[in-house]
Amino acid sequence: MSHVYYDYFKSPIGWIEIGGSEAAINCISFVEKPRKLYETHPIITRAISQIRQYFAKQRREFDLPLQLQGTAFQRQTWQQLLTVPYGQTASYKEIAVAIDRPRAVRAVGAANGKNPISIVVPCHRIIGSSGALVGYGSGLWRKEWLLKHEGSRLL
Repeated sequence: MSHVYYDYFKSPIGWIEIGGSEAAINCISFVEKPRKLYETHPIITRAISQIRQYFAKQRREFDLPLQLQGTAFQRQTWQQLLTVPYGQTASYKEIAVAIDRPRAVRAVGAANGKNPISIVVPCHRIIGSSGALVGYGSGLWRKEWLLKHEGSRLL
């Protein structure tokens, strides 16, 4: 079993915990505060640098090795999320159709909610078919902030 490393970034919308191994990032999530004890690694430092650039509007795409841990369906959904460009949105239905599971809209929503790598795997860009902001585990206010930060048009 490989060692897990962590570090933290204080974003404009809260603390972000970045975790991974020597080879890949496997979690990026909002947390209340940093852990008291943690150990970082150059791959984590690289992720923090790219996230800092994202919040400074200097980066629109991430170039990080990712280790997406989940079911086959979840990984398929998360891979599709990676195709939604910066500043744009897609609906849960559009994602379901894109993965050739048009009736799996709710399952796509559930997979989206379990995304372990926030921001980089842009689950915040997925909205309801009506254009409504729905479902974001870190709070709809953060989802709205991220979409506005990227210049997405919101209804």
